[in-house]
Amino acid sequence: MSGNRQIKSALISVFYKDNLEPVIKKLHALGVVLYSTGGTQTFIEQLKIPVVPVEELTSFPEILGGRVKTLHPKIFGGILGRRALQSDIAQMEQHEIPNIDLVIVDLYPFEETVAQEGASPEDIIEKIDIGGISLIRAAAKNFNDVLIVSSRNDYAELLSLLQEKNGVTEITDRRKFATKAFATSSHYDTAILNYFSEDEKPNKTNVLRYGENPHQQGIFYGDLDEMFEKLNGKELSYNNLLDVDAAVDLIEEFTDTTFAILKHNNACGVATRAKLIDAWKDALAADPTSAFGGILITNAKVDEETANEINKLFFEVIIAPAYDAKALDILKVKPNRIILIKKQNKTNKKSARTLLNGVIEQDRDLKTETEKDLTPATIATPSKEQINDLLFANKLVKHTKSNTIILAKNNQLLASGTGQTSRVDALEQAIAKAKKFGFDLNGAVMSSDAFFPFADCVEIADKAGIKAVIQPGGSIKDKDSIAYCNNHQMVMVFTGTRHFKH
Repeated sequence: MSGNRQIKSALISVFYKDNLEPVIKKLHALGVVLYSTGGTQTFIEQLKIPVVPVEELTSFPEILGGRVKTLHPKIFGGILGRRALQSDIAQMEQHEIPNIDLVIVDLYPFEETVAQEGASPEDIIEKIDIGGISLIRAAAKNFNDVLIVSSRNDYAELLSLLQEKNGVTEITDRRKFATKAFATSSHYDTAILNYFSEDEKPNKTNVLRYGENPHQQGIFYGDLDEMFEKLNGKELSYNNLLDVDAAVDLIEEFTDTTFAILKHNNACGVATRAKLIDAWKDALAADPTSAFGGILITNAKVDEETANEINKLFFEVIIAPAYDAKALDILKVKPNRIILIKKQNKTNKKSARTLLNGVIEQDRDLKTETEKDLTPATIATPSKEQINDLLFANKLVKHTKSNTIILAKNNQLLASGTGQTSRVDALEQAIAKAKKFGFDLNGAVMSSDAFFPFADCVEIADKAGIKAVIQPGGSIKDKDSIAYCNNHQMVMVFTGTRHFKH
């Protein structure tokens, strides 16, 4: 499967027309024959650009209120026909089926309709796209010959491709867009499955005591029993749930014995050690003040010795994969203390938030850097111990509110600067906090969730005793930070991946 393909014809059938106009105009300028349907056809005609109605090609009108428009052999034959297969070519000539080289489809907004307050079942069902999803799959299957654009989010990339290559696509282009198309269809079908599955399983809702504050109502939609077994304590509150979610995200980064303490969704103490008791003590040492009233989580079985130490602190929730019987007796002394067994990892690959008058969704940040992801940026390269600490710190920075700086040494969080509007402020906050709790920063490492726009952060870190830095890189002034590090015998590695958390 190889070769370039000149786009000579395109089928365009989209729900949203945003940012489509420049694509249409560029296709017209390239002499591409445009086929279209319904509202998209009207949109193109209003641009004074020639367009062939699909029913003119098929000799069959739209029927059933627009439910059937493109489902026709002359459409799907034009997409699925293999340009290099003589039998396909002969059949297409026999039935007067033209090649369709580009398909642009934007599916009906099913998820958006489900999310609308007051949307009726009839409205939702009508937003299940049939023709569009079929076009996507057909064009993606035949990526050897056809380019498929399956989302309005890809219009800009398509336009750049058309401009740079004058309507010629390479196999790598078509395969890349086909991959996106299958992701689109998979996500769309999953959303429909989830909607219909609500009738097949209990739609659990938990009315919370209140929301973030007592004057706000709160509800949790979901099944906590799938993730946790509750052994003790009162019901989880809205704020507990936010912290538990952050704690689970963090602990899933680690395989070695690790203890973490979280407060307001940020880690205030984390340590990885051979023994759980040592992990607990070193996690607590990072900030014993903030640990008061926090959320505790570990990936190891809680033993009696560790439980005795933990029990000296007031905390709201503890999460672990298991507890010794004696450890459980110790922890259950306080009846309101919430004790959870974590039964499974988080399975959702997406995260969503409500904002403005809608919902935004994104892939969860599941990227965890390993040693092979580190690119040395300085003359000095990191030692094995520094690499371990840099990767440890980078796991923490990923789960801390931006702008953030993490300081770590010997697989222990020393301090963090969290939620600052300036990266310098975040670093200075972290240094001050580390000194407050008596940590020696000589030999420590620093992690940043995004690049350094200036050399000021590495200079401040150097003067505090920090000699190794991990950051994404990518600033137009990276060379300034690199030069400072080289002049002061500092190590700096780039990961190439930003980990903003807002």
